[in-house]
Amino acid sequence: MTIEAIETEIIEEFEIFGDDWEGKYEHLIELGKSLPKIEEVYKTDDRLIKGCQSRVWLHSEKQEGKIIYTADSDAIITKGMVALIIRVLSHQSPEDIIKADLNFINHIGLTEHLSPTRANGLLSMIKQMKLDAVALSN
Repeated sequence: MTIEAIETEIIEEFEIFGDDWEGKYEHLIELGKSLPKIEEVYKTDDRLIKGCQSRVWLHSEKQEGKIIYTADSDAIITKGMVALIIRVLSHQSPEDIIKADLNFINHIGLTEHLSPTRANGLLSMIKQMKLDAVALSN
């Protein structure tokens, strides 16, 4: 499935809630529960995403030309946010990840309903995932 197709799927999921941000946050928390868990061996300081108020560990590896992400966080909303980004970017080529605009984030209204520190954390997650894709593109 392409990044754009996954983004469309997510937009449609969030449209179900209309302007009900409580429902959207609950959905985000549920998504966090399905997060591909990082193995404990990778929960190291060098895998902590800088710029996140919460602790977020991210592991990236390349398998058969695609990047696979796993992560964990100590905060439930943050866990949902990283799960959402992993859902879009994991199992994609490094090139597609690097050039992805991730317009769905603004479309579902996520950035405008996050605190400034969470919004910065979200940007930090995306930046790290793209940097990892660059590093693994060789």
